[in-house]
Amino acid sequence: MADHRSIDVGGVRLAYQVSGPLDAPPLVLLHALGEGATDWDSVAPAFARYWRVYALDLRGHGQSDWPNHYSLELMQADVLGFLDALALDRVDLIGHSMGGIVAYLLAEDHPRRVDRLVLEDVPVPRPRELTSPTRPEGELPFDWEMVLAIRRQVDVPNPAWLERLSQITAVTLIVAGGPDSHVPQDGIAELARRIPGGRVVTVPAGHLIHHTEPEAFTEAVLAFLRA
Repeated sequence: MADHRSIDVGGVRLAYQVSGPLDAPPLVLLHALGEGATDWDSVAPAFARYWRVYALDLRGHGQSDWPNHYSLELMQADVLGFLDALALDRVDLIGHSMGGIVAYLLAEDHPRRVDRLVLEDVPVPRPRELTSPTRPEGELPFDWEMVLAIRRQVDVPNPAWLERLSQITAVTLIVAGGPDSHVPQDGIAELARRIPGGRVVTVPAGHLIHHTEPEAFTEAVLAFLRA
């Protein structure tokens, strides 16, 4: 059973779930756009057998603060502040989609903080066709202004993100969703080529791999992390 906690990081309250043995090595989970810490509930117990697992609500999501200031760089800074606040010097890191972008930005800028990196169906940072998302009806578990800000960055990413992929020193696995994913799979292959020693495993489950095929996802990731 995960404990639900929160911590102040640079004036932003971050909610998170923690599970697993107190003395186990740390594993941090970063969710996709519009999701939250509970998005990992189907797979976190498998990881909590071997790691102390921290699943965050990134800013603008769930029980974390919605500060009306949003960018992928601010999310990266939040995660770094979270690691510092909990004295987590070096971690294994899993990020899905948007959370994967935050994860590789952290691995680019602070390579000594990330030991092993797993990117679940994460797009390569190249410009894509601009879209105008439509706000869903009703109350949302995330800040819609956050969605608009993050989508702008994903559509037109900072060119430095692509160039700095070569600076990642973490051993890296990219889990691709295959042809049913909306994320271009050739871009995922490029992501792996640009990260030194990056490797790809495909679980043909579409974009929501750890939801659609949780056993296949955990099997692939555990084989990598425990090698």
